Amino acid sequence: MGAARASNRPNVLGGLGGLLWLLIVLLPVYYVVLTSLRSQAGFYSSNPLLPPDEPTLDSYRLVLENDFLRYLTNSLVVTFATVAVTVSVSLLAAYYVVRGSGRTAGLTYKVFLLGLAIPLQAVIIPVYYLITRARLYDTLLAIILPSAAFAIPLTVVILANFLRDVPGELFESMRLDGAGHWRMLVSLVLPLVRPAVITVAVYDGLTVWNGFLFPLILTQSPDQRVLPLALWSFQGQFQVNIPAILAAVVLSTLPVLALYILGRRQLVSGLTAGFGR
Repeated sequence: MGAARASNRPNVLGGLGGLLWLLIVLLPVYYVVLTSLRSQAGFYSSNPLLPPDEPTLDSYRLVLENDFLRYLTNSLVVTFATVAVTVSVSLLAAYYVVRGSGRTAGLTYKVFLLGLAIPLQAVIIPVYYLITRARLYDTLLAIILPSAAFAIPLTVVILANFLRDVPGELFESMRLDGAGHWRMLVSLVLPLVRPAVITVAVYDGLTVWNGFLFPLILTQSPDQRVLPLALWSFQGQFQVNIPAILAAVVLSTLPVLALYILGRRQLVSGLTAGFGR
């Protein structure tokens, strides 16, 4: 009885620690949003942590007038194309690794594990050579294909671990009913591992959305810039206009925030799957 009463006591220290961490995390966000609403002159003449006396959207207008929508469109195309390729290929590969027979399936899984050990920075020169030889340099495909290639190994490992939790009896029952591999993949595997698919899709999407090295090395024209590279160029273009730079940062985070709001339930479900077993 005493143990049950003790377990129901509120964790005051834990709550205070969580509140303190929340304030630490929100302070930079508060500063970025607040500064983006200041004028260039107001940024240097007022307290940076106090609301501006005369908030303005001039910085946002300045950013939008400098081809920001083009950079946003490029980032959306690269992100969605990369995630679509990565998830499709990885789901097929994970299904083969789990349901395949013989040594080939095990060897395939080891190859994907080996892909996790290869750092991106170590192979950027061979990737650049392959892209130029394929005449894809300075195109969005030059970002999409390598990004998908480096995202596939981890995605396959995650999806394969989820697929191993699907009971084998379900596959055998569908096989007795005459279902082939494609039917089992679409009707059985995809619904059961949907939280995992959404989880890896969000993770891969965030990785590609924030990617900087591939756009920097594999593109050069302003028409092919994505948001991370565009923010870097804004920093050079507006060296003293800090509100404009932070306005671009705020605008670049809005699509990611919208994606999280739409898929937060499935994302949490995928992240917590397995803890109840």
